[in-house]
Amino acid sequence: MSIDYRLDAKLDPSALIDLYDSVQWTEYTKDPQRLTAAVAASLAVLTAYDGQKLVGLARLVGDGLTIIYLQDILVAPNYQRRGIGRQLMQRLLAPFADVRQQVLMTDNEPGQIAFYESLGFTEIRDLPHPTRVYTKFA
Repeated sequence: MSIDYRLDAKLDPSALIDLYDSVQWTEYTKDPQRLTAAVAASLAVLTAYDGQKLVGLARLVGDGLTIIYLQDILVAPNYQRRGIGRQLMQRLLAPFADVRQQVLMTDNEPGQIAFYESLGFTEIRDLPHPTRVYTKFA
């Protein structure tokens, strides 16, 4: 398997929807136009292709100077546990290594926690100084 990583590749909307659906992120795919526009408006998007098939995507939002937020990272189920997610993260974050705040929100699943911690992320409660995070879902 040879995976081709592409930075800010022009995405086929149907391939984008198929990828999000494959990992059951259906809250995003309920409004395909909004999802396509959101991805296009991202600070940076890195994709993973197996031939012509979109199999992974990671995207950042933020100013790229003081804060970046990993909005999405997803890998098609048949391609998971092959290092694609790690490659997406490392390649996408490398140009932003000097950005002080690198933030993400994820589910409370042991595999995801271990994955992000292996990449140097720290859960907010484990930071050396008191910090709070707030969110509001519409």
